[in-house]
This record gives sequence, structure tokens and C-alpha cells, in this order.
Amino acid sequence: MSSATNPIIEQLLAHRSIRQFKDKPLTNHQIHELIEAAQHASASTFSQQYSIISVTDQRILSEFAEITGHPWLLKSGHYFVMIADQYRNLQIARKANADPFVLHTTDKFLAAVFDASIATENVMVAAESMGLGATIMGSILNDSKRVIDLLGLPELTFPLLGIAIGYPADQPELKPRLPQEEVHFVNQYQLPSDKTQLKQYDQLLSDYYRSRGSNNRVETFSHHIVSELGIGHHVRADLLSNIKSQGFLISQAED
Repeated sequence: MSSATNPIIEQLLAHRSIRQFKDKPLTNHQIHELIEAAQHASASTFSQQYSIISVTDQRILSEFAEITGHPWLLKSGHYFVMIADQYRNLQIARKANADPFVLHTTDKFLAAVFDASIATENVMVAAESMGLGATIMGSILNDSKRVIDLLGLPELTFPLLGIAIGYPADQPELKPRLPQEEVHFVNQYQLPSDKTQLKQYDQLLSDYYRSRGSNNRVETFSHHIVSELGIGHHVRADLLSNIKSQGFLISQAED
């Protein structure tokens, strides 16, 4: 079935990040449906190692706007935070008097990250199918300790992503992606030796940024990547220590 006749593929290929929202909150029914969609995502070993927090307190939301540097989140219809969560399973282990060591390992931290990330994409797809728009916000990690404190997160939990969802107030132009040859290989990792396609993509993205309706600028993909490398060594430098402070990434030698 081609994308022209497959509404799910059409929706996926039409994805846009939405940062301008109408002043209209989501209903409780919509929130319930989005969480239900998240819960039906694939989960590692069916351990369901994530939780979702709806942030409705305006004081907390204002602090999130400050942490992320994106005050537009305050105008979204709803705000979720996706949590890597082994705390719930820790309680099950303790009740059963089972050794909980494995829940502290890097393996189980990654499993929780995978579960939360896949659930996040289910939320996005479900939201867009409902006529809503959203943006996934990794910028909550700009101050992960502050987020942990704001949300009262216990041990073996860690905030990963925010999701601002609402009714779109605009429809941004579709941003072009890298050529498939740059991201898809067969059997072994092998970037194309011919750099023509990357150069063409740089030009394509440059044309997109220059001509789009808002926030137009001079930018290529290559320049964007180099700019990302210049953000400074101190940015989010506390992530590893904060993850460990929550009880994750413990090796057998440290036990």
C-alpha cells in the first residue's frame, strides 16, 4: 500500500513540531486517550518501565518555561513529562523480598529510556490523529535536578522528555529530512563516500529556512551540527551525576 492511500503513513510523513497553540485546553477524555495510547506502545520485557506526569500547576509550568527557555509551552493545551521509572518495579521487588540490584543497572536504565521514548512517540501519533499538534521537549534536561525536585521524583526515576500538546495556531512548513542514503545502510554502517547528497541536502535545508513563513534564517544542516558542538562543555554537564544520584547506572563492582 502506497503512502498516498495509507492514512497512517500520510500522517507520519506530515509530522510538524507545533509551538504556537490556540487558547483551548485538552479535555479529560483527550488526556485519557493519549495516556491509553502511550500504554499500548511496545515495552521492553513488558516491564512498562516509565510513568507520565501531567503538569497542571501554573507555578510548576512557569518553572518549566524557565528551565527550557520556551515560554510558549505555557500556552499549550496540556503538558506531559515522560519519566524513566524503575521505582514502581522496585516496590514489587521489595514486597516479594527479591534482590532489586538489576533495577539499578545501566541495562535497566536504558530499558526505561526506551519504554518512555516509544510511549512518547505513541502520544505524538495519537495527538496528531486527533487534530492536535505537539512538540517533544528534551530541553527539560537543561536542569534535571530542578525538574526532579519540582516533580518530587523518588529514587530510580528520571525525567526524560516534556510534551507540549494543544490545538495548532499555525501550520509550519514541512522540514525536509536527510536523504535515506545518509541514514539507512545494509548489513554494515557505511556513510556514502560521495558527499554530493549531503551538499544537496544542505542547499535544500538552506532554501527551506530562508523561505519559511516564520523564524527564517541562513542555515544549513552542516552548519547546524557545528553550531550544536559550540554550546559549551558545561551545558547539562550534571546529567550523569544526577542520573546516578537517582540510583541508576550502578555496576556490580560498586554494589
